[in-house]
Amino acid sequence: MDLRSLDSSQLDAMREIANIGAGHAATALSQMTDRVIMIDVPEVSIIRIEDVGTITGEPDDAVAAVMMKVLGDVTGRTVQIFPGASAVKLVSMVSGGVEPEFPDGFTSEHQSTLKEIGNIIVGAYLNALSDFMGLLLIMSVPAIAIDMAGAVMTTSYLNFGEEQDHVLCVNTGMIIGEERIRGHFLLIPDATSLQVMLREMKLV
Repeated sequence: MDLRSLDSSQLDAMREIANIGAGHAATALSQMTDRVIMIDVPEVSIIRIEDVGTITGEPDDAVAAVMMKVLGDVTGRTVQIFPGASAVKLVSMVSGGVEPEFPDGFTSEHQSTLKEIGNIIVGAYLNALSDFMGLLLIMSVPAIAIDMAGAVMTTSYLNFGEEQDHVLCVNTGMIIGEERIRGHFLLIPDATSLQVMLREMKLV
């Protein structure tokens, strides 16, 4: 089976897990920034890989993408995509520094900070999945790409197999004071792992 075969009840379960994960991520980021962070209710959808670039704006807009492999009882990949403005705001809030110019002024230090932020957010989502399913999920060391939105999902970054043509996309917004920050969490489970996930959630 693939992601396109998910029915409304299965998507609702994914949305519930995403909501829990987003809440955990907001709590962790609140501790990092010493600020109160609110979250929007996540939107969950299944989209084609070639359409990922459109969810952040224009496909040729520069974005920052934090990518990890998922290991353990479920295998696959995750991608956390930050539009340029969101990447800049998050990094400056965590580091306490001035907002860097994106992408040209986004240094290796800024990228390292964003990888740490991405690691926290992805960890929160995967922990929610792990608790819900009772399975072991392990994240790899994060990698980061600064590129056009339409390019970050190509095989040059993620080494997709030909059978991977859709992703589970969680769109959510964080509200920090008067600032609104957008992020897009993408989960790409391997075909067999999707079946395992649904079975453990008692949805098949």
